[in-house]
Amino acid sequence: MTVHVDLLTARELASSLAATVSLLAPVVRFSLRVGADERDALSSALSVPLPTRIGQCSRQGETEILNLGPDEWLVLASESKADGIMEACAAIYADAPHSLTDISDREVTLLVEGPKADELMTLGCPRDLDHLPEGEARRTVFDGVSVVLWRDGPQRFRIDVWRSFAPHVMSLLTTGCGELALE
Repeated sequence: MTVHVDLLTARELASSLAATVSLLAPVVRFSLRVGADERDALSSALSVPLPTRIGQCSRQGETEILNLGPDEWLVLASESKADGIMEACAAIYADAPHSLTDISDREVTLLVEGPKADELMTLGCPRDLDHLPEGEARRTVFDGVSVVLWRDGPQRFRIDVWRSFAPHVMSLLTTGCGELALE
């Protein structure tokens, strides 16, 4: 499953015959915590079903929701959708208690794509990427840094990384991008 990524607003950090590493434009991010009994109400309010299996993603238009845990979701959308998401969730709070926290400034997203993108990812990620289905994401680590790793295609990955660790992860990926091109 391919996710729309606005490459016009992406900033290329490194590119070789092996892979390209880019910093994506900011998006609005919310941490959503809700119990099983209120899950359907939140799905309706957001107009996107909350996935029920950890790692599963749901998408509708510019909104993407990832199940991170039994009662935890990550909601991503274009910045223009932020107010609408907050208002929709606030409107049902009395009947469907939940926690919606804006974490937009906490993380940045890197895009890694190209013929050796999966090989580049293995430089810092211990996860067996062959077992990460396209269209899904997982919490994992990249060189000891906690990240959310999205697999958008066979050779296309997104990495959500805390802003404070981003320079470290970017440096590893850009160095690896060049090294893989030498093979």
